[in-house]
Amino acid sequence: MAYPESVVNPIHTAAPALAALANEVWDAGNAYYPPSSLQISNIQSGTGASNVVPGELSALFNIRFNTEQTEQGLRQRIEGILQQHQLDFDIQWQLSGPPFLTEQGALSAAVIDAIKDETGRLTELSTSGGTSDGRFISPWDGDGAALVEVVELGPVNATIHKVNECVAVDDLAPLANIYTGITRRLLGR
Repeated sequence: MAYPESVVNPIHTAAPALAALANEVWDAGNAYYPPSSLQISNIQSGTGASNVVPGELSALFNIRFNTEQTEQGLRQRIEGILQQHQLDFDIQWQLSGPPFLTEQGALSAAVIDAIKDETGRLTELSTSGGTSDGRFISPWDGDGAALVEVVELGPVNATIHKVNECVAVDDLAPLANIYTGITRRLLGR
């Protein structure tokens, strides 16, 4: 770095903006979801040489957002933060699916009743547990409510997403009975 005063280091210029994104309070959550969260998952810059100022910086981030936010609103806030820090940036947006809420109806009632009949347990409806694949089949009405009722149901799994992920064999028959009970209730049998 023979003339460091004549270069702009993208790591130095991006660091305050990345810190601002990481520290931003997006919302307080709501009765169904925790607060929205932005996590910076990867930063890449430079060639690996210690005497060369990098020409650009690439950062990946992930936003887990709730029904208090919209994709467009988050985009505007993120771009606003980057603009406040006077960064020259290009963002490649990818939405894997919006958060959703399901109104309780016939499906929820059938699930609750079938679980109680098979296990004797009262069911707790919850949006916890991470990202839901229900987002792929639950279109929004624009106000955050699902147009179709969506319920995810499966066995309790302490090893989910781990190398040793497994389900106890003894849990399969009761689960099959629950699924059968749900189907019978929905079909009126």
